[in-house]
Amino acid sequence: MIIGCPKEVKVQEYRVGLTPANVLAYVEAGHTVYIEHDAGTEIGFSDAEYQAAGATLTDKATLFAKSEMIIKVKEPIESEYHYFRENQILYTYLHLAADKPLTEMLLAKKIQAIAYETIKTPTGLPCLAPMSSIAGRLATLEAAKYIQKTFGGKGVLLSGTAGTPKAKVVILGGGVVGLNAAQIAMGIGADVTILDINAARLAYIDQIFAMKIKTLTSSRGNILHLLPDADVVIGAVLIPGAKTPHLLTREDLKLMKKGSILVDVAIDQGGCFETSKATTHVDPIYEVEGIIHYCVANMPGCVARTSTLGLTDSTLQYGLDIAKLGVTKACLADPALLQGLNTYAGHCTFKGVADALDIEYMEPKTALTH
Repeated sequence: MIIGCPKEVKVQEYRVGLTPANVLAYVEAGHTVYIEHDAGTEIGFSDAEYQAAGATLTDKATLFAKSEMIIKVKEPIESEYHYFRENQILYTYLHLAADKPLTEMLLAKKIQAIAYETIKTPTGLPCLAPMSSIAGRLATLEAAKYIQKTFGGKGVLLSGTAGTPKAKVVILGGGVVGLNAAQIAMGIGADVTILDINAARLAYIDQIFAMKIKTLTSSRGNILHLLPDADVVIGAVLIPGAKTPHLLTREDLKLMKKGSILVDVAIDQGGCFETSKATTHVDPIYEVEGIIHYCVANMPGCVARTSTLGLTDSTLQYGLDIAKLGVTKACLADPALLQGLNTYAGHCTFKGVADALDIEYMEPKTALTH
């Protein structure tokens, strides 16, 4: 198969879909790989390294025109839509439940789109987990930064110091993001409370943190009870492939102290706060009702080299399987990849996306054998 990996075009997005080592794996498997000039230069992967691994360097238009399968990091944005051609394979993060224009393009061009974030095994989401870990850790670090008075925050040190209170960090969601956010917050020395709807998950968190953080069932009452004292609230809720529910309304923000911080890690899926809107690393924060919002849609992009290595380690084998067998055979052979299929032959094949966007849904197996 002919594989193409373009340079990412989102604002301050330096990650890349393939490393030189990944290119070598595809080439040794008998595939042809095109890399856009300077796709990985910003994070230390030079064009010369890609060439040495067996890739052909080219421009974006040529890459899309020749490639059967496009491997990216972030979902295509509007300026990239015209590059895609009918029946091309797209393998990347998609987050379609919050992006109807992209979904409509993929359906209209009959793109065979597999989303990293919905590939699912019995033990979890293998291609989402590395970025969730990074985003969770960054969530606490960014909160520690923007709660500083110089950025409009309350002027609180998360750890406190001898004789002063620790900052109170509330984490909504006990998944990979929440767990990593809690790990850093506790390590800094903050007073941490984590909420989740799954009692077994809370028991697990209680054990691994040796009861050094508080755990609560996630309910409307418990959330509202915590808000007046919270210095930081981290939204870490995930419903794979579907739009995230709003756990805080604009009215709820009035319960919080001015200069407190909301970090919405779920912003790619629509966000878990009513007042959330996607921001970038260039302009990451804004204020609503006196509360600082951090809602950067590609948080791991600021640690792009670490993120690229973590991401491509998890996506490589699935990509090789797709390249070897094609989408149809690969998805029918692997239930995890089947769940990753979001669009195929003009059909939406992921129910969470179809429900969120109110479009027609087709079972993935039905679409593949239609």
